[in-house]
Amino acid sequence: MVDLPRRSLLAGIAALGASACAKINDSEAAGSLFKAAEDGHRVLHRALAGKQGLAKEFRPDQRSPTFRGNGSVTVADPFYQEQLAKGFPDWKLEVRGLVEKPLALGLADLKALPQRIQITRHDCVEGWSAIGEWQGVQLGALLDAAKVKESAKFIVFRCADTLYGRDYYESIDMVDAYHPQTIIAHSLNSEPLPEKNGAPLRMRIERQLGYKQAKYVKAIEAVTSFAQIGQGGGGFWEDVAGYQWYAGV
Repeated sequence: MVDLPRRSLLAGIAALGASACAKINDSEAAGSLFKAAEDGHRVLHRALAGKQGLAKEFRPDQRSPTFRGNGSVTVADPFYQEQLAKGFPDWKLEVRGLVEKPLALGLADLKALPQRIQITRHDCVEGWSAIGEWQGVQLGALLDAAKVKESAKFIVFRCADTLYGRDYYESIDMVDAYHPQTIIAHSLNSEPLPEKNGAPLRMRIERQLGYKQAKYVKAIEAVTSFAQIGQGGGGFWEDVAGYQWYAGV
C-alpha cells in the first residue's frame, strides 16, 4: 500500500472550485457489516471499517501480465465514445443523494486530491483472478467532503454502461464505503484505465468479488435503501441473475 503525500481533502476540493453466485459470508464480521448498514452512522462506519482488516496487497513484480476485461468492455453511448477519444476532458463524477454538499468532479479534480495506490487481486465469480496496481481517491474521503448525511445507509454506483438493455449499477454499505481500500480508481498499472477495464473511473472494493467493482462510474449516490432502484436487489447481477448482494472474499 502507498498513500501519496496528503493534504486537506476539503481544502483541495474548495480550491478546485468549490458471472456465478457468491455465498454470503456468514462470519461475525459479515454480521457486523449488515448491522452497521441498518443502523449506523458515518463515525461508526469508519470505526468498523478500520477493524475489518485489509485485503492482501502485493509487490509490483507480482502484477499479472494482463488484466482482462469482463462484463461490459465498452460503452456505446456517443458522449462516452467522444470523451474516450479525447481523454475524458468533460467527464464528471457526481456525488449526490443524501449529502449536504453535492459534488461534480472532473478527472483533473480527482487526480489533484490525495491518492492511494494499492496492488490487489481481483477475484471473479467465473473463476479467474488477476493482480493489478490501482490508483485513485478513497471513497470515504469524498463522502466526507460531500458531508454525507447520517441517514445514508448505502452507496449506489451509477454507471454509463448497459447490459441486456438495463443500466448497470451496484451498491455497498457504509462500512465498505469507508474502508481504506475502497477507492475510485482512475489508473491501472500506472496508466489511465483502459476502456475494457472501466475508463475513466471504476470502483475498487477490495474485500468483495469482481461483480461489485462497478466500471464506467458517473455518479455516487448516498441512499437509505435501494428498494426503488432497479429491481431492488442492490445491483445489476443481483437483479437479473440472483447474485448475493454481499460478495465478501
